[in-house]
Amino acid sequence: MVVEELIRTENDGSISFGNYHLPEKKKKEDFAFEGDLYKVKTCAEITRLEKNEMFVFESEPGTTVTHMREDESGMSFVVEGPEDAQVTVQCEGDTAYEIYIDGTMRDTQTSSMGGKLSFSVTLGDRNAEVLIRKHG
Repeated sequence: MVVEELIRTENDGSISFGNYHLPEKKKKEDFAFEGDLYKVKTCAEITRLEKNEMFVFESEPGTTVTHMREDESGMSFVVEGPEDAQVTVQCEGDTAYEIYIDGTMRDTQTSSMGGKLSFSVTLGDRNAEVLIRKHG
């Protein structure tokens, strides 16, 4: 279910963002959540989220992300889109992470020195639960 307002808070204390049905890029800036300012850009081609002008999430093609939560050990979210997506998230630099999709560990990867972690998610008009946790 796409986020028509582009970004919103959920009753469970998480955020949701993205609308992959949009033919052209739309953005929403200065969305306040827990003392931070978020910006989202989204359309059919790409969905990107920034927090305090720093990269957090990007998918190609565009997706909808619901119930995103971040903490010191990683992040979790549900991602939905019309086709398989390449996802990049910001983590701690040069750190090993376990990537779980729909409850199954898919991979253990070490983030880049800059903290980027990239993986693909099989979607095709369904959603996938993603959990990224520090290894060990």
